[in-house]
Amino acid sequence: MFDSAFKPYIWRENCLGSGDLLDRCMRHYFGVIRELFADTSVDCIHDYELNHSRRPKILVQTAAHVAGAVYYYQRSDVENPPWKPEQKMYGVCIHPRYGGWFAIRGVVIFRNIEVPELEQRLPPDVISDNQKRIELLEQFNFNYQDWQFRDAVFPAERYSEQQKEYFITPPLERTKLIEKIMSERPSSVDILC
Repeated sequence: MFDSAFKPYIWRENCLGSGDLLDRCMRHYFGVIRELFADTSVDCIHDYELNHSRRPKILVQTAAHVAGAVYYYQRSDVENPPWKPEQKMYGVCIHPRYGGWFAIRGVVIFRNIEVPELEQRLPPDVISDNQKRIELLEQFNFNYQDWQFRDAVFPAERYSEQQKEYFITPPLERTKLIEKIMSERPSSVDILC
């Protein structure tokens, strides 16, 4: 996503700051989806959207698990959890090919499309060992900055160093990174729109 969608977006838009560029990028591509399916009722819900009671409109990690895209490992997936009951342990999504996902940016719901013969696919449980699940949850909750949780499986693709640097840098301190990315703009930019 970073190299194939985000960087081309900021190159095309000549983005240099103000606001969360990743959120702007995702709004752009969700808009492209709406345009491509203009004759269909499509809901695009971003991971940051809240309902009237200030709760998330959708739990994207749960949605990805239910869709069979990733397995969402949580405390409830661990037998005899070693943590105190009051210890908050956030769940983490693991894709069988791409490894750990820190964030899922949203969902697209096609309201008018029904496929009665579509069977629900269970997500692949690629971390079946209880001790490995404990290690995964601890890596994600206590040391996510070292990116090791992403390597719970052998990912086909790893985050680039530039991508890691971008995500670990607080948003208000990303100006120099964006300027560097802008300076790497190729003469032609392939984008989805």
